[in-house]
Parts: sequence; C-alpha cells; structure tokens
Amino acid sequence: MCAFAKPSNRPLPAKLLPRGHEMNARVSRRHFLRTGAVGAALVLGFRLYAARPASAETSTAGLAQFTPNAFIRIDSEGGIVLVVDKCEVGQGVYTSLPMLLAEELDADLDQVAIVPSPPNEQLYADPILHLQATGNSTSVRSSWTELRRAGAAARQMLIAAAAAEWRVDPSQCRTERATVIHDGTRRQLGYGALAAAATQQPVPQDPQLKQAEQFKQIGKSPLRVDLPGKVDGAAQYGFDVRLPGMLFATIASSPTFGGKLNSLDDNPARSIKGVRNVVRIGGQGFDVGGYKLHLDDAVAVVAENTWAAQQGLAALEPAWDRGPNAHLGMDDVVRALEAASDRGGLVARHNGDVDKALSTAATRLEARNYMPFLAHAAMEPLSCVADAREDSCEIWTATQVQARAQGIAAQVAGLPPEKVTLHNLISGGAFGRRLELDGIALAVAISKQSGAPVKLVFTREQDIRHDLYRPFYHDRLRAGLDASGKLVAWHHRIVGPSIFARWAPQALRSDGLDPDAVDGAIQMPYAFPNLLVEYVREEPPAIPTAFWRGVGSTHNAWVIESFVDEIAAVAKQDPVQFRRDLLGHAPRALAVLNLAAEKSRWDKALPPRSGRGIALAYAFDTYLATVVEVTLSGAGLVTLQRVVCAVDCGSIVHPDSAIAQIEGGTLFGLSAALWNEVTVRNGRVEQGNFNDYRTIRIDETPEVEVHLVSSREAPGGLGETGTVAAAPALANAIFSATGYRVRQLPIIKSIEELKRRA
Repeated sequence: MCAFAKPSNRPLPAKLLPRGHEMNARVSRRHFLRTGAVGAALVLGFRLYAARPASAETSTAGLAQFTPNAFIRIDSEGGIVLVVDKCEVGQGVYTSLPMLLAEELDADLDQVAIVPSPPNEQLYADPILHLQATGNSTSVRSSWTELRRAGAAARQMLIAAAAAEWRVDPSQCRTERATVIHDGTRRQLGYGALAAAATQQPVPQDPQLKQAEQFKQIGKSPLRVDLPGKVDGAAQYGFDVRLPGMLFATIASSPTFGGKLNSLDDNPARSIKGVRNVVRIGGQGFDVGGYKLHLDDAVAVVAENTWAAQQGLAALEPAWDRGPNAHLGMDDVVRALEAASDRGGLVARHNGDVDKALSTAATRLEARNYMPFLAHAAMEPLSCVADAREDSCEIWTATQVQARAQGIAAQVAGLPPEKVTLHNLISGGAFGRRLELDGIALAVAISKQSGAPVKLVFTREQDIRHDLYRPFYHDRLRAGLDASGKLVAWHHRIVGPSIFARWAPQALRSDGLDPDAVDGAIQMPYAFPNLLVEYVREEPPAIPTAFWRGVGSTHNAWVIESFVDEIAAVAKQDPVQFRRDLLGHAPRALAVLNLAAEKSRWDKALPPRSGRGIALAYAFDTYLATVVEVTLSGAGLVTLQRVVCAVDCGSIVHPDSAIAQIEGGTLFGLSAALWNEVTVRNGRVEQGNFNDYRTIRIDETPEVEVHLVSSREAPGGLGETGTVAAAPALANAIFSATGYRVRQLPIIKSIEELKRRA
C-alpha cells in the first residue's frame, strides 16, 4: 500500500483495512447503504458516484447485492479510514479527498487514514471517464458531492447514537474533532465509542450538507499529507521498490517503429558478472477492455544489479530488421496531414451558415497551424516490479489505471485477473504516461521468463524514444469580419489521430468523432453567430499516440487563442477588449479575463522588444485567463519575464494545491511551447534525453502569479488547466513584441525569424 495510508501518528489497526470490499447491503435512494456491525466498528458503505438507472428487478431485490465502491470505517478506537479510487500523482488527492469527508464528518484531517482502492472496474469507475482511472482533472469534480454526503450521513448517525445513549434530543448535540458533545450536560463521546451503536441507526436518505460559510476545513490549506514523506524520504515511489531476491532488468526496443529482431548473440552479455538472463520479448498486441497496446520487439538483460544489467545490455549487438517504416520522416507525417485537411470532416459543432457569412464578410482571414509530437518526460521514468509465478502474479508500480494494469498483467502472465495483485504506489509525475501499460506488460513478461521477481526501469532514452506521444495536429482556420470589425464567421478544421480509437473506443461518437480531438474547440466561451468545427481523422504511420497533460484542450486553445489574437490585430482592436466584446453571455469567463488584465497591468507600456500576450480558456469546468510577458534578445532568444493567471475553478478545497497545480501546469506548457518536440527520422525518434528534449530551468523560470476567484460553483479541474493557456499566451506575447505570428510549435523553430525581427 501507499506510504500515505497513515496520515496520523496513531498506527492504523489492521482490522480497519477493507477485505476486498465484500459486503452485502441494501442501498437507499440516495445511494447510502444500511450499516452493519462488524466487530465494534461502524462501516458505512456509499456510492461515491451516482448510480446508473436501476432496472425494475434491481430496484427491488437487486440492490441488496450491490457492493459499493468506497467505504468509511470507524473502529472502536475512533480510527477513520477512507478508501479512495484516485491515484496520487502529485496533484494532492490524498489530502483534498479526505478533506471533503472530514469536513462533513467533523473530524480533523489527521484523523482520517487513506487506503488506495484495489483494482475493480465495477466498483471504482469514474463517472466522467467510465473507467477506474485518474485523469482528465476529475478527482475533486467527481467526489465533491458524494464524499461530503457520506461524511454528513455518518455524522448524523453518530449524533443519533449519542443522543439515544444520553436520552436527549439529537438537536441538542453537536460534533467536533470526531466527538459528539452535549453542551447542556457537558457529556462527550468519541466516534469510536459510538461506532457499534451507530450501526443500529437508520441511514439518512438526504443528509444536510454544510453551507460554504460553515466550512472549517474546505478552503483552508493544511500541510499536504504526502509532503512529510517526500521530504524525509519515507515516501515510496514505484521506482523505490526492492524485494528479497529481486533481479534488475534493462531493455532495448526496436529502434524503428515496427522493427523486428533478426538475430541476437547473447553470449557477450552473459559473460558479464552478475548477468542472469537475456530475454527476447515484444512483437505482440494486447486488448484490455478495448484498450489496445502493441509492443515492438525488444531484448532485456536481467542481472543481480542495475550496473550489471546495463553493462550486459551495452555488450549486446542485436541485429534489427528496420521494418516497413525504415524511411519514415516528419515530411511524410506533415504531407499526410495537409492532404487530409483538404477533406471535409465530421461535424463537431455547427451554428448558423458559415459559408454564407464568409462570402459576404468585409474581411476574411485564413491560417494553418502545426503542433508537434510530444513526449511525457516525467521526472520518474517508467518502472515496474513484477513477480510472475505459475499460479499468481504480483506487481508494484505507479499507474493511473489500476484495473487495466491488473488486466494486462493477467494477459501476459496467462492468469485470470483475480490471480494478479497490484500494489499501486505514488508517482513522480504522470501527465498521462501512466495511463499506458507497456512498462507493466514488459516487466511481467521478463519476470515470467526469468522465474524470479524482476525490477524493470526504463532509462531516460528508453522512456523518451519508446513513449506514446501527444499527437501531431494540423489545423486550418477561416474567419470573417464585417465592416465594423465584428467577427461574423468562424471555421475550424482539426486534423489528427484519434487517441480514443485505441485507448477507449467506446468513447467515440457513433460516427467516429473523437471527443478529445475537439475538446476546447466546441466549448469556447465566445459567442460566434456562425460557427463550424470539423474533425478529420488522420493516423500517423506506426507512431503511437496517447494522452498528454490536457491533450485536446491544450492543442485547441493554442490554435483558437492565437487566431482570435490575429483577428483582433487585423480589426485594429485591443486583444483584451476584442475578447470582452465576445463574452457578454459568459460572466465567469469575462471575470477572469478582466482580473488577469488588471493584475498584469495590461495597459502599462513595456520596453522595446518586449510584449504581453493573453489567452482565455474554458477547460475541465474551469475558467482561466493567462498573461505572459516576454523580452526578446538580439539573438532571438525569448526571456520569460512574468506570468499572471486568473482562475475560476468553482469551490476550492485546498487553495495552496490549486495554486501549485496552475503554476506547475503553466511551466509545463511554457516548456513545451518553447522547446519541446519529438521528431522522427528514418523511422526512429531523434530525441533521447533532457539535452535535446529540454524543460524549463530554474534560471529561466519566471514569476508566476496565480489569482483565484472566490466562487461557490461546483469545483472544476486544475491538474491540466494551467497547461492549456500557456502556449497561446506566449505566442501572442511574441507577436506583441515582434509582430511575428507563431504558427508552428515549438517556438525554437522560429529562432532565425525572431532573431531577424529582434
């Protein structure tokens, strides 16, 4: 289990831990379960998310067989356990989710212990993703109401139990720090003492939730549960696992996409001291509930320590058949996308008559934009410890998809899923990379052939050159203005691959439209009278694509906000005012736009070769406006001076974490916009480490101001939102400073033009 399963100093009794969540109970209309006595414990099971509509059969007897997907358990010592389905990948869910429960339960955060959920797609499917997954910035959005409702129900039952014990009216009792208090007689009973009696109380069907003005914890920023262990080294990442008798593996995959291993002399590797095995793997495909994964041919060296494994791998000279993609290059990718852009696409959104509005427009504009393949390059590269035995398999890793991880391990090991045990640990960055299962599949295959527990760790080069990449997109845009400079027509054609077709084909629209590809393009806050958004699917040959910190929205925000800025310039209007005029129907969007302009001192003059750019976005149910201020040197180098973000994410659980998410996402997006791209030459990825796939460095990091809007709306997502507006705000700032319009990322590709203009 995760090192953060015990946030309090009191040891967590083993009897508190759920036993596979095996409980039969009857659910109420509000999805709470009737409680039952388990020893001296109050066990409250609840649906974390709204149930699917019940059939006539399940509405009577079927619900008695319902197994809930989360538990509160309170033992006779007052220990409180919350089982959560989300993975801690640095976003702070092991703090924010128990805060929701503790708020309504009237317990302190340090009284709630967290236990990560086991793999179970039926119990823990996220209602937005419809999978047991951590992603799409859904963690707090999914849990906001039901976790609070569960805490409120348990608290009401505990009060009722105390009132019955004291023979007083429950309205005369209150709660504080996991204790029921009767002020009239000064009597107190802790939740532990009341746990058994509380099981006899009826489950409230509609427990009253606190109003925002009553919150004692939500909206505060207590020390994050995961920080002490990260500071003192006690936290265990997937990378840290060590088992008795464990061997270590390094791997080399086909250098070209789809290449084959022709021959291999493994004697040089086996002669290295400490090398125990040389394993040939890959060349096969898997399907886990619609998720598809293909592993290229690879070879692994298994040894007693990492150094021996690395030396053994270096001694190998595998002969590769470069395969059908031996001559694949970026020109091939771009040509295919450009040709596809001439085709009509699937209609994602259509208002009015765009062609007619364009034909009568006083001014017409067109643009083509290109966004490159991107790697994830998380600080902690992929790793997995697998112990594949004849009758069972055990894996230790950090994954965003627990049930799928179990499923692919089972397929590789040749076992039923229930024979696979997953230990899901915290990760040092994910960004969508840990939604993929290649590292787990490889580790299990190596362990199975080696007959021992094996730890597979990707080198940085393996991690980047054999990633699954954020797609390369090509966009074509047209817009029309009337004689007064008002925008009257907008046409956006998106061309690129479909991630969902491989990752979750059930999420595709019936006609094949990928909702992620058009994410952000069809939810714009602007009011365009004539609007057409199309999607043309075009798959790059052999290059696997995957989710990356806010894929569709980061791509579309850059394209849209850059083009809106360009239209404003042609209309000779201030970029902020031009956007204001399009937002009369979107007060929350207008508010963040105005706040960002105010805090960035938008109207203040800047020195020569300096500029400010703004971008507005609605993503993951959050409104964000970002202003980037830059200065260009005579050598065309871009210096980031200052970034200002205004955010309306609805109700905020942990403000410090909210700010950190926007700061980190913004810097992540600026790094990508300035320098990052994955290029392919002769069928292989050219980049391999941070020297040629670089990230922003300390001395390049600007001041990032984050201003949170006070709101009582339901929470929006934050993990990916900061990334969304970074690139367009930066590109618009460069235009402000130089008059040069960025149409292709990364910006480093434009260094000669920037040098000329600076």
